[in-house]
Amino acid sequence: ATGRSRTAAGTSKINLNTAVKEQLMTLKGIGEARAEAIIAYRQEYGPFARIEDIMEVPGIKEAAFQKIKEDITV
Repeated sequence: ATGRSRTAAGTSKINLNTAVKEQLMTLKGIGEARAEAIIAYRQEYGPFARIEDIMEVPGIKEAAFQKIKEDITV
């Protein structure tokens, strides 16, 4: 239980392109280092075009993506 309620109406998803480090760290399996890597990737390559692009970030592979894909947006 993360404390966030999930309803059919949708949840507040984390936007990969605008989220600050503290928001990214609320995602399952995303700690400070990975959150910083996401922000660094964004600064270097620009905004994510689709959520799958997060797997281009070092340290985030398919397994990590599967855990967070329902909680992220672009």
